Amino acid sequence: MKILISNDDGIHAKGIEALSMALSREHDVYIVAPDRERSAAGHSLTLHTPLRVDEVETRYGAKRCWTTNGTPGDCVKIAINAILANDEKPDIVITGINHGPNLGADILYSGTVSCALEGAVMGYPSLAVSLCSMDYGEHSFDYTANFVTKFLPKINEINFPKRTILNINVPGVPEKDINGIAVTSLGTRMFTDEYEKRIDPRGKVYYWMAGELIKEAKNDKTDINAVRWNKISITPLTFDMTRKSVIPALEEAFCKDGKCDWL
Repeated sequence: MKILISNDDGIHAKGIEALSMALSREHDVYIVAPDRERSAAGHSLTLHTPLRVDEVETRYGAKRCWTTNGTPGDCVKIAINAILANDEKPDIVITGINHGPNLGADILYSGTVSCALEGAVMGYPSLAVSLCSMDYGEHSFDYTANFVTKFLPKINEINFPKRTILNINVPGVPEKDINGIAVTSLGTRMFTDEYEKRIDPRGKVYYWMAGELIKEAKNDKTDINAVRWNKISITPLTFDMTRKSVIPALEEAFCKDGKCDWL
């Protein structure tokens, strides 16, 4: 299988290293990643400045590697449209392993998830993978990377839906404490929206985001709760955000009998 890997933590991140090393044992891996940290970039693209791409020395077992000065979304878009040769085009796009969770509404800001969504926009099966830990010393990415290698063959058992990615979050706990896998829906929010007002040494006011963790109902089958229960969460996401159930009410209100000429 040919696999395109990208991320939002940059080419030098430990997560992309572990993922590529694990996958390259059985697959042809190509890396196109930001040249620096681009976390929380969301689904942004570079439009008004030159997008530079440099092929760099191969690493992490990959066949070829490139860096860009662009966003995570740029990486996947330019990789498929301009960088990779026809015989290098991926069978699947995998982004990560992100260092930190991508759960609930926070996926709206995530470069990792947006990077995978760009693959889905272009018609490729795509996975976004995150390790739910911000501890750089204690937890290893190896378990998460090995899980992805075991998960890939399972994808062949489903008709991978178009316009969809699978958002995978692995609890940041030792392997022995993982309590299995849960197929989940997207939770709401992990933190309250609170800002702490502070004064800097020069007397200027600034604000620091200081939200508190929100507790969801224990029986909710959400990605947030799954990770709290030390389960690996797998959530299908789509970029098609149309709220189809509201369309009939809007048509009734604004376009009765098929006529929308009331302006």
